[in-house]
Amino acid sequence: MNVCVMTKPVGKWKLPQPTDLKEDNVWVSIPRVARTIPFGYEIDPEDSRILLPIDYELDMLEQAKKYIKQYSYREVANWLTRNTGRSISHVGLKKRLDNEGQRKNKAGSLRRWADYAKKAIAKAEEIEAKRIGAKEITSNEGQERAA
Repeated sequence: MNVCVMTKPVGKWKLPQPTDLKEDNVWVSIPRVARTIPFGYEIDPEDSRILLPIDYELDMLEQAKKYIKQYSYREVANWLTRNTGRSISHVGLKKRLDNEGQRKNKAGSLRRWADYAKKAIAKAEEIEAKRIGAKEITSNEGQERAA
């Protein structure tokens, strides 16, 4: 018997890039969201929905970021493959680094917007503090008081 289950799409989720998930110089596990396992991670043998970090590969990837300023993506990807024993293409390396850069730029923009919002809130509170208790007198109220 075939059972068709209707599911509602949940939309597009953007998760942090794996290379940014380092707490106190220790790489952390990430949820698995696709079939492809990112460079520097392996499937948790106890839970296939969790990816465990491979410290050596992630540390080498961090070092590869420095080399990309001097060498081509193809050369750095080949160096990374040779030194870690795990394959990564030059296109895969470029995508990974580009996505990380975009995420970092977005975080910077959000921080600047938060600073602007804090300044605007402070200014609004300052204006409101001056206006509290200082009700403007309209022309009708002024005439009534004079009489």
